[in-house]
Amino acid sequence: MRPAGRGPLDSLYFSYPHFEPPQRSDLQARAPVVIAGAGPIGMTAALTLASYGQRCVLLDRKETFNDGSRATCIARSSMRTFERIGAVQPFVDKALGWRFGRSYYRGEQIFRLEMPHPDSEKYLPMYNLQQQYTEAFLHEAIAREPLIDMRWQSEVTEVKQDGAGVLLTVQTGGQKYALPCDYLLAADGARSPIRSMLGLRLKGENHEGRYVIADVQMAHDFPTERRALFAPRSNPGGTILVHRQPDNLWRIDFQLKDGEDEAEVLREDNLRARIGPMIEEIGHRGSWELEWWSVYSANTLLLDNYRKDRVFFIGDSAHIVPIFGVRGLNNGITDAHNIGWKLAYVLQGRAEAKLLDSYTPERRGATLDVFANAVKSTRFMTPPSRGWQLMRDAALSLGLRNEFTRGLANPRQMQPYTYRDSPITRFAAHEAGFAGGPSSGAAAPDARLSDGYLLDLTGPDFTLLVFGDAVRSPALERLTAQAGGLLKVLRIMDASAKHGLIDTHGDAFAVYAARPDTAYLLRPDTHIAGKWPVFDEAEVAKALSACLGKD
Repeated sequence: MRPAGRGPLDSLYFSYPHFEPPQRSDLQARAPVVIAGAGPIGMTAALTLASYGQRCVLLDRKETFNDGSRATCIARSSMRTFERIGAVQPFVDKALGWRFGRSYYRGEQIFRLEMPHPDSEKYLPMYNLQQQYTEAFLHEAIAREPLIDMRWQSEVTEVKQDGAGVLLTVQTGGQKYALPCDYLLAADGARSPIRSMLGLRLKGENHEGRYVIADVQMAHDFPTERRALFAPRSNPGGTILVHRQPDNLWRIDFQLKDGEDEAEVLREDNLRARIGPMIEEIGHRGSWELEWWSVYSANTLLLDNYRKDRVFFIGDSAHIVPIFGVRGLNNGITDAHNIGWKLAYVLQGRAEAKLLDSYTPERRGATLDVFANAVKSTRFMTPPSRGWQLMRDAALSLGLRNEFTRGLANPRQMQPYTYRDSPITRFAAHEAGFAGGPSSGAAAPDARLSDGYLLDLTGPDFTLLVFGDAVRSPALERLTAQAGGLLKVLRIMDASAKHGLIDTHGDAFAVYAARPDTAYLLRPDTHIAGKWPVFDEAEVAKALSACLGKD
């Protein structure tokens, strides 16, 4: 919603483009992959496929980007994904990075959030950016990519499957056409029409508590930190969340009380009356402009299976998670990258179709992990009952004077999920041979080397990290030959070495708990496929084979 006198896309800071429907004669040509939904998730999937040389068609029923700030927080892991698909630089230039947060109870600070940011990491833990920019930056990358056929004002109205592929009916410009494809990625959002067409439904819980989102433009000089205000003067008994964004835009989320009439609260005059005192309470005394507002509630909902034959669900079409901990957008981006590289491998004959069976276990497992953390945050932010409210307020009150309860106000920010139980994660038993380091299935941590950051040096396919010079070259040459060009070997040497990738700062050996004959196999998404305290050529070959769906 926007203030009176302004159009639905009349923004104070962003100019929305208008995209015309496609006017071509080849719209019905069969596509290897069709992606329905050109939000951040669908665009990430398209760019992932293109990064592996795979052609796709990207459809969206709208004529421009989504309006409002919406999903504002981009995690470090998502920045790495944007880098791998060739789209990260505009995000680095525009987004506001942060790692700190503050929680207040009745106006007094009770918790100071500090997300870890070791020197070995290239990106900050979190970045704030309005969703319009996220979509615009990804779309700029798509416009440079000839392998992506972007079609706006194109709505999927029917989906049929057989053993050989998917047949879509697409409506555009008042006409319909048939579009056959080998696979369909449904990125069409929380109300996914494709999910409904296939007779599927999300299952889970609808949590108590409603929040109003209000985007406000003002010249407020507070640093880029997450602020959570419990029982503030301006929203007694409720909660307020505050995030700074580019263009002097501030995202203010405030909790509605039980029994409040949502329609009444969302009236512009009532909304302005509510927001004014909140802005004063966070320390701003100057002028401000109302940009956009909406309302949401917290839900934990997901599909039983993220796959229906040749249709894969990604992002909100597969799962809906509470915003607390900024997991929705980032979880969806990882969905898109995960299925993107796997689908490209299968379509190009690099991997067997069995590889696709790992998508649901990995990404549904990640959603369940998100639920486990997000529900804790949700119950703290929006207590589901009078009993929960009493316990939450007691903990906050104790936090004014006691350290031991303050951690309960920790929002538990999003962390990459570890695919330890994935069907393509093997040799996890070797964990016992390490004194630390990332687990099998975990996202590989970054490290500084003499030639730059480690993850910048990994290949687009598989990467074998070999520490020290104890592992002989013939074994590595046999592995790379077996992989047929899909494996890059990085030999990491300690600071005393005169050749190779030198661990000048000691980051890599320390972060990976490595010794001079240790090896890690990284997947194309830089999750760890296997780790060996002592390099084992046969087991590395088996792990690589499993990741190609051949074992």
